[in-house]
Amino acid sequence: MAGIENWGAFSRAEPGLAKTVEERFGAFTHHVLATLRRDGSPRTTGLEVRFLDGELWLGMMPNSLKALDLRRDPRFALQANPGEGTGMGGGDVRISGRAFEVTDPEVKAAYTKEVEPPEPFHLFRTELTEVTRTYVEDEEYLVLQVWKPGAPLRTIRRR
Repeated sequence: MAGIENWGAFSRAEPGLAKTVEERFGAFTHHVLATLRRDGSPRTTGLEVRFLDGELWLGMMPNSLKALDLRRDPRFALQANPGEGTGMGGGDVRISGRAFEVTDPEVKAAYTKEVEPPEPFHLFRTELTEVTRTYVEDEEYLVLQVWKPGAPLRTIRRR
């Protein structure tokens, strides 16, 4: 699909931002996933994520509502856990895209060998449509970094 890339492509295009995003997601285990319910309204739920072999993977319990949502409509938004307090070291990071269920037994077996998730489980591979980081610079500027496939990284500073 034109204009959509996986985590590996994003990491090659913007290695500095990709490293920061991975560190933010790596700082805590649970994050917030937004999916679309059958009626189109948003659903937010907790989720663990993995960056592995150039992919951002989403693993879920069997027949969880979020998995059923993604099967029906692959669009998602994912926000890293900000942690305690207001420090938000590394900033607030969000990823948007589409998630597609992986049913290939070899791919799932390789993921299982590496991650050791409780089985059975749903596994989704993601394609990114946007990666955003928001942080405070010099206690003066709110900085937004926005990446979209096929476009250069945009940095916006606001006072």
